[in-house]
Amino acid sequence: MHTSQPLLRSCLTVAAAAALPLTLTAGQAAAVSGISVSTNGSTVSVTTSACASSNNGFGRASLLTSSQANFAQGRQADLAGTNASQSALWSNVSPGTYTVIVICNSTGQTAGTQSVIVSGTATPSISATASPSRGVMGGLGGGTKDYGTLTMAAGGGLVAAGALATVMVLRRRRTKPYRL
Repeated sequence: MHTSQPLLRSCLTVAAAAALPLTLTAGQAAAVSGISVSTNGSTVSVTTSACASSNNGFGRASLLTSSQANFAQGRQADLAGTNASQSALWSNVSPGTYTVIVICNSTGQTAGTQSVIVSGTATPSISATASPSRGVMGGLGGGTKDYGTLTMAAGGGLVAAGALATVMVLRRRRTKPYRL
């Protein structure tokens, strides 16, 4: 009778631990928007994969300021791309807070709505440079510079002193008796 209560408690703990990832996943799925909005300086772009191609194209996206109330009042752009990914772009957007809405032509439904803040300052981008035409320009790493006699003698003396010190330390270690 005493072993059944700990067994019951451990089973309840295991069941709760198994259910936790499922509840977290369900919460995340409900929070996911069908669009992704990004900014780079005064440029705003939206990307989605929710709109299928129809006779009228993929759909339209609208960029609304805080004073605009509906889709028709915003700056509109057609979605372009493929069935896997569609995007729209707005250039020369003034700094401020905007709302991006995407409506698909095939369903007439909203693919998603997302707010974005445009700061107006461009983020630096990294661009690739051309690779060398003759491969890597390897070298001797400074070994081609002609050093004077005094520099070479001082360097040789330091190397000799290091070698002598190493020999002396190893010789002293060998002459000491082993202790347990």
